[in-house]
Amino acid sequence: MITATTETRKFEAEVAQVLHLVTHSLYSHKDIFLRELVSNASDACDKLRFESIAQPQWLSDDSELRIDISVDKEARTLSVHDNGIGMSRDELIANLGTIASSGTRRYLESLAAESKADSRLIGQFGVGFYSAFVVADKVTVVSRRAGSDAAEGVRWESDGKGEYTLDTLDVARRGTTVVLHLKEDESEFLEAWKVRSLVSRYSEHIGFPIRMPKEVDGKPGDEWEVVNSASALWTRPKNELADTDYQNFYKSLSHDFSDALAWTHNRVEGNQNFTSLLFVPAKAPFDFMNGREERKGLKLYIRRVFIMDASEQLLPAYLRFVRGVVDSDDLPLNVSREILQQNRQVERIKGACTKRVLDLLDKLAKDEADKYVTFWNAFGGVLKEGIAEDAGNRERIAKLLRFASTHSEGTAPSVSLDDYIGRMQVGQDVIWYITADSHAAAKGSPQLESLRAKGVEVLLMSDRIDEWMAGYLTEYAGKKLRHVGKGEIELDAADAEAHKASEEAASGVVAKLKELLGERVSDVKVSRRLTESPSCLVLDEYDMALHLRRVLKQSGHEMPDSAPVLEINPAHALLKRLEAEADPERSKDLALLLLEQAQVAEGAQLDDPAAFVRRLNRILLGTPTA
Repeated sequence: MITATTETRKFEAEVAQVLHLVTHSLYSHKDIFLRELVSNASDACDKLRFESIAQPQWLSDDSELRIDISVDKEARTLSVHDNGIGMSRDELIANLGTIASSGTRRYLESLAAESKADSRLIGQFGVGFYSAFVVADKVTVVSRRAGSDAAEGVRWESDGKGEYTLDTLDVARRGTTVVLHLKEDESEFLEAWKVRSLVSRYSEHIGFPIRMPKEVDGKPGDEWEVVNSASALWTRPKNELADTDYQNFYKSLSHDFSDALAWTHNRVEGNQNFTSLLFVPAKAPFDFMNGREERKGLKLYIRRVFIMDASEQLLPAYLRFVRGVVDSDDLPLNVSREILQQNRQVERIKGACTKRVLDLLDKLAKDEADKYVTFWNAFGGVLKEGIAEDAGNRERIAKLLRFASTHSEGTAPSVSLDDYIGRMQVGQDVIWYITADSHAAAKGSPQLESLRAKGVEVLLMSDRIDEWMAGYLTEYAGKKLRHVGKGEIELDAADAEAHKASEEAASGVVAKLKELLGERVSDVKVSRRLTESPSCLVLDEYDMALHLRRVLKQSGHEMPDSAPVLEINPAHALLKRLEAEADPERSKDLALLLLEQAQVAEGAQLDDPAAFVRRLNRILLGTPTA
């Protein structure tokens, strides 16, 4: 190779920060660098195999794709070479001199916020290559893109401190070689056995042979030997695979150091032939909730040729936590993203994958309750999206939901809808629930008092998504779902008669409250819900919950003005005091206090907290109004 030109360039500012943070934050998992470099090499081979469909001549001189790893103890270097697609000069600048990722800033912020970064972060934003600087004080990359001339080879080199150099070289063959000049205290990675153990741990199931020089008398010889299984694990029969095989493959696929929680491996044959291997992780990556629109993790292969990350096409958004591969025998190899979105075969694969994941979760919930709790804590909020988005599977998803309830201990959601139905009282035909900003607000809501007094269980929903989800989950197993704070609560004959008498007796105080509160409320009624509290707010059957209105308003959405219904408990001392109060100003204080108490119990922010405090003090102390 003959150097023709040399150019020195500065890294983009964010890359310099990444290099510093990766180098100083991932020391506890420094051996991750080899997994990342091998994964990059595998991607390069995959890309060439795909592009060679249209350009078969690119494989004519060297058709056996592979990855070679070698160490040189004297030069203190470790090299990873692949004969894949290679990179041009512009691609080297784009891939190694910048990070073209919308998630870069979030990545930096998350790293900076923690004293020890989580190794899962590597690879999630295309920064896996930079992990090489954890063990190397200089990295050299030599590459030639497939289809280019030998004179168009390029060498990229950097010490990771802010600059890199680019040389134009004569490179005999296509592909990429990454040479790590190891730091003085990283000599362990010059030992062939150590490198082999890392390949076995992280890259055993890479779909290309990974070779290392065969050792002769303890020294590397001229002959190469394959050190991984070099087979796509999903193509092997299930009875040949152990749990460790699946877990190792999951880790190499997902860049996760933790074991997968569960997986499902299936081969479908008939009108359509495809294999799926789908994993449910044990925990969510830190940026999981930001990835609804740009989803990765489910890779599409066609006859073992990698096509694309196709989570958007092969799984609905509410299952975006799933990782795995789908390998089809039937899709055209030249399939593009646009064709993929309109392909009926893809829709059938998507339906099958969705069914497999729901089957897996259902089995987990039935047979391994502890694991399902782990899943729910990590991804339950995402699964709830499916209630609105997947009407065809709504009943199945609803069966998997878990809630806290007035009959469960603690705040953890552990009650299924089937559990609730199994405990329903004789004659009860409604599943009661309440939504609120927090578990404490839901559990302490005065709207529950009447049902609690009768021993009726109420589901407590406090996730932000719950109110939206409940708008779609109106029925389960033939039972209606009803919000305890919306609409009228039906009473039996005896209770209805007593309530009617209470309404007649309280007509005076109801009229007085309507006059004093005016447009602040849409109506004042004697409550069927309250037994202890003086008042509560109630909405019409299909109104949006007040806490969700506040969230949407804070997010900038225009919300129409609407006033709630104030329900009162005429047996409460405050109502009796208001009924007997002759002073107009004191009466107004009491009326406003009843409304504001109900707002506070519902979790609302009062318009004028200071006025509320003064009003409360006047009532408590019996002082005259100012």
